[in-house]
Amino acid sequence: MRRFLKIERHAVVAAVALILAAMPFAGETAAGQSVSPSEFAYGADVSSVTEQEAAGLKFRDAKKKPADLYDLVKDKGIDSARLRVWVNPENKWSTREDVLVKAKRARDHGMRIMIDFHYSDNWADPGKQFKPAAWKDYDVAALTKAAADHTRDTLAYLKDNGIDVAWVQVGNEITNGMLWPDGKTDKFDNIARFTNAGYDVVKQIYPNAEVIIHIDNGWDTAKARWWFDEFTKNKGKVDVIGLSYYPEFTPSKNWRVESPKVSVTMNDLLSRFGKPVMLVEVGYQFDQPAEGRAMLSDIIVRNKALGENGRGVFYWEPGTIPTWSGYRLGSTNKANQLTAAMDAFRH
Repeated sequence: MRRFLKIERHAVVAAVALILAAMPFAGETAAGQSVSPSEFAYGADVSSVTEQEAAGLKFRDAKKKPADLYDLVKDKGIDSARLRVWVNPENKWSTREDVLVKAKRARDHGMRIMIDFHYSDNWADPGKQFKPAAWKDYDVAALTKAAADHTRDTLAYLKDNGIDVAWVQVGNEITNGMLWPDGKTDKFDNIARFTNAGYDVVKQIYPNAEVIIHIDNGWDTAKARWWFDEFTKNKGKVDVIGLSYYPEFTPSKNWRVESPKVSVTMNDLLSRFGKPVMLVEVGYQFDQPAEGRAMLSDIIVRNKALGENGRGVFYWEPGTIPTWSGYRLGSTNKANQLTAAMDAFRH
């Protein structure tokens, strides 16, 4: 996803899955009710909330009164929170300590939690997958150990502080690899080595958590197939395939044209690799809430059409206030209120 500063309606038959009672439960909500990571997730990435609050920004409810972002997204039907982790960022945001603060708030709101490891000191996405500064001279063996240690230290810290985790991403939008240059896509064996190191640690600390491998451009079926073909050939481990989908960054910029392609990709990956699929990042222009709601409603139906193998949809940073970040694909208006686009998550 490009970061800060940075159908025709088709009828889709939704085959909504019943929750499989026999699946292992990942943990408990604040109310004490066990919830499986396989239950469909209506999610939001809220990683910037503490930074925005520290800057003095206030979210507002429909009556323009100050409100907690967690209350606002929960009222919209969002039941799961996604939180990014950086290794040694220049500021205190997205460190394990900052993530714990946000994870506790998610837990106390009864939300399931997804942890998103970037394995970088800052944004990692298809255009940049830079090693943390402390790892810059590491060889492949040392990078593998460092990725495992960072994953272990972060997750053990969360667990020791009472946080349960339903899903873990080992890498963020790693379409073009990770930990460059050692983990570029001409070295898929290294990509698998790095992600497997994270995968194994996740299972040691949160045995029932599902590990997500995440690439971008969910509309590009050929690239997604190629990527997971290579990953699989190199014995990469994955529980859930994660995709990004931003209509703004598609060839036509028209979700009515591009969303059917996402359906093709999801079905192709499911049939080819036998893994569930989740949309872990979705976004639309904040100032087009009606269209955003229509797009979201449609993509939710499309993911649910996979039955039990459609695991959910996460909006990327609905709480990003455009006047603060310059980012236009959140879902907060200029009055700092969540827009009607988020009503698509009501269920």
